[in-house]
Amino acid sequence: MVLNEMNNDGYDQEDNKCLEPDVIAKGNILESFTESQETQELINHLRLVYEDLILREKVLEKFKVIMDKYQEQPHLLDPHLEWMLNLLLDIIRHEASPPLLIHLAFQFLYIISKVRGYKTFLRLFPHEVADVQPVLNITFTMYFILILFLPYGNISSIEGCSRVSTMDRILAVAKSYLVVSDKSRDAAAVLVSKFITRPDVRQKRTADFLDWTLSTLSKSSFQTIEGTIVLDGMLQALAQLFKHGKREDCLPYASTVLECLDNCKLFESNQTILRKLGVKLVQRLGLTFLKPKVAKWRYQRGFRSLAANLQFSGGGLIPQKTENVSIDTGEEEEEEEYDIPGEVENVIEQLLIGLKDKNTIVRWSAAKGIGRLTGRLPKELADDVVGSVLDCFSFQETDNAWHGGCLALAELGRRGLLLPSRLSDVVPVILKGLTYDEKRGACSVGSNVRDSACYVCWAFARAYEPLELRPFVNQIASALIIAAIFDRDVNCRRAASVSLIIIYGTGTFPHGIDIVTTADYFAVGNRANCFLNISVYVLLPLAVGIDLHTRHGAILACAEITHALSLLAEEKKSSDCFFSPSCFLVCTLIEKLSLSKMPFRKDPIIAVSALAALCNEYYCNEEGGVNPAEQDLLVQYISGLQSHEEMIRCGFSLALGALPKFLLKGRLQEVLDALKKATSISGGVRFAESRRDGLKAVAKVCLTVGVNGEGSPNEFVCKSNITEIYNILLDGLNDYTTDSRGDVGAWVREAAMTSLMEITLLLTRTEPALIDANVSKRIVCSVAQQSAEKIDRFRAHAGSVFLTLLYFDNPPVPHIPHREDLERIFPRSEAVTFNWNAPSQAFPRVTQLLGLVSYRYHILTGLTVSIGGLTESTVRK
Repeated sequence: MVLNEMNNDGYDQEDNKCLEPDVIAKGNILESFTESQETQELINHLRLVYEDLILREKVLEKFKVIMDKYQEQPHLLDPHLEWMLNLLLDIIRHEASPPLLIHLAFQFLYIISKVRGYKTFLRLFPHEVADVQPVLNITFTMYFILILFLPYGNISSIEGCSRVSTMDRILAVAKSYLVVSDKSRDAAAVLVSKFITRPDVRQKRTADFLDWTLSTLSKSSFQTIEGTIVLDGMLQALAQLFKHGKREDCLPYASTVLECLDNCKLFESNQTILRKLGVKLVQRLGLTFLKPKVAKWRYQRGFRSLAANLQFSGGGLIPQKTENVSIDTGEEEEEEEYDIPGEVENVIEQLLIGLKDKNTIVRWSAAKGIGRLTGRLPKELADDVVGSVLDCFSFQETDNAWHGGCLALAELGRRGLLLPSRLSDVVPVILKGLTYDEKRGACSVGSNVRDSACYVCWAFARAYEPLELRPFVNQIASALIIAAIFDRDVNCRRAASVSLIIIYGTGTFPHGIDIVTTADYFAVGNRANCFLNISVYVLLPLAVGIDLHTRHGAILACAEITHALSLLAEEKKSSDCFFSPSCFLVCTLIEKLSLSKMPFRKDPIIAVSALAALCNEYYCNEEGGVNPAEQDLLVQYISGLQSHEEMIRCGFSLALGALPKFLLKGRLQEVLDALKKATSISGGVRFAESRRDGLKAVAKVCLTVGVNGEGSPNEFVCKSNITEIYNILLDGLNDYTTDSRGDVGAWVREAAMTSLMEITLLLTRTEPALIDANVSKRIVCSVAQQSAEKIDRFRAHAGSVFLTLLYFDNPPVPHIPHREDLERIFPRSEAVTFNWNAPSQAFPRVTQLLGLVSYRYHILTGLTVSIGGLTESTVRK
């Protein structure tokens, strides 16, 4: 239910390894058309700029930028459409307007129609008879708008000198544009549907136009590009015609059109748009075959009358169940005659095939068609349709069939066509859909099925009375909670969260308020938050609750699950199984057991999950050295840094950083050499996350061993190794690695900046003489370069590090070049409140550093990288 699109820098919405974008935070949430005055000025100035190519393009692009902001909220333009349309039509209608100006006005009109949609836009056209001849006698945007301009009111009163009637000329224009490849084809289809269905045209031209359309369909093939274009136009025209035409006018031609459509065999086409239009036309034909009526047997929740609803609400009465209503009206329904043509079976069969199509838009169109047609069928035949839809949920079927079946069930439930007696058959299927996940090659499929299953739950919660859902609400709520917290796809988690909120509104959801407020739509958008925080909130009470038996069972379950995960990981030769909240809890337990000095020293079966606390308590002998059994632990960790698996490198890097001082004693240089090799790019290995963790480990190791300027490089940070340490970290600031996730080198640069700051502040407090003037200059200038970063979060981090180094007073960091100028550009009073996330605030300050010789090269480098990036806001600022 939620669609997401991710830019190259979209991963910065989540921390660490969780790279899902927060699409809501990056969208435009507007309240009104704030650029109305600017838009009016642009339109009024068209007469002044149309002759200058540069000014003309500038005005057009500016108008596009304004309109494109409202693509997601086009309804905000509605109050302003009329005056925009009138201003532009005045330019077009004016006799003195040159063709170039008219063309520019049509371009503006097309941009408006593209954003708002032609259906709303079309209602505002004047449709005056005097405009017909100029339209017929007048590039792409002009054609599109002019075709929408047709048809007009009383075309029979037009006097023209042409031998061809105006009616035939309009039809000729429409036919010529039904076979083109641009958007004018769509406008021509709309024109045909409006024009052919006019009373005066219907009698004279409908049969001829349908003959031409069906003949063209029969002669065209979807195996050629030209044939695909022609088929697209013909199918659009027919679908629009059967949508807008009266049933009694279209019914005589419906069987012929269906037969021709069957002969085209569009379901064999590889063109998604043709299959979608075929399904759309089939459902329109089916609706033509069936009389438009409201099924009296359908389920109705409440009343259409507000007064009746208030009466029942005030009197404390509960409306009777719909099944009772259908029983009361059963005799009347039996007396009612249903005229079901034989073609309806063919229509429904094609729609059921469409539910299994490989493309979502075809399945969605088929599902809507199933819902519309079922509402016009008698109860028995409608139940057969429901049974056919349930056949899609076989494990022999593909994920496409499951997805289409879910969409169809949601449509049926939303329209009240799925009676409560069928819920016992439908709910088990939906529960399976909420956990549907099938392995296909190196990946798995099923996220769309789980998402659509959430949509079904949402539709059911809105369609049925709480009493109808009460027998199933516990099962549905449990499955939705699992999906909302543990599904790996952000769309599915959010869809499940929304469905939970709707079900909670029925008042039958146990513990609803607690779970809904914790696992809300925005909270479940972050995968790390779901797996590490929300899951703990839901599961932890079982382990620390009042009931002793529940605690005992929960702890035993954690132990068994952990063991089973280890066996599964060994079987799959993968460590992915251990990325779960239970392992986090187990590690926390081991850590706390170690800190509490539990008497387990001689127990050999202790996992090294909470490494720091465990080593301090159990790996150190009474003399403060290393136990003989753990002598080779460091060698094992160092060798793990050269693994061919990225996660193994990450784990051992972090493990080295967590080791206590007694394990590093005498072997510091060996550890630094290994981390230096792990943080460099060599041999085609591009493990950005392992380099990030390696840089973090360098800083942690240095903080652990401490500083001694005259000490041994194997035991302390000293004169002999400080230059090497700084070089490792400064090299990390030059990491601009990219992959399918975007600029993943930003993780490395962020870790390098943090580590540089920690080590520099450590040296400043203890041995400031170890900080060389040249090194200090390199640090500050490199961090300043990162403050011109294109990704907001990393730019903010670089700015924070930069100001921390500048204003550290205990004592000040030595050898910062141009300190006084920096304090003028970045006043101390703004150090905390300055918003580095905002490009409009950050870049004007950063560019002032270009005036400082020491920083000029690095700032230019940073700005060049940002300008060359794909972040539009950064480039614009």
